Amino acid sequence: MISPGQLRAARALLGIDQRSLAALAGVSLPTIQRMEASDGDVRGAISTLTKVVEALDAAGVELIANDQPSQGRGRGVRLKEPTQSK
Repeated sequence: MISPGQLRAARALLGIDQRSLAALAGVSLPTIQRMEASDGDVRGAISTLTKVVEALDAAGVELIANDQPSQGRGRGVRLKEPTQSK
């Protein structure tokens, strides 16, 4: 699954706004807005999620699932597990 934070971060890495991502993915602007406003994992129709992920991939962004290694080479960021405070 993709998180709203991943979606926003992917757009930031590409330097595009929500409207541009919607156009790249062939979905509506309100769809992208709803995805980014989701709590937890992004929810939506599988076909829509697939379009967005494929558009990001084609634009050069690799989305990394939790506990999965990166397949790409190049710069990137990854969220770490929060540390337990003592």
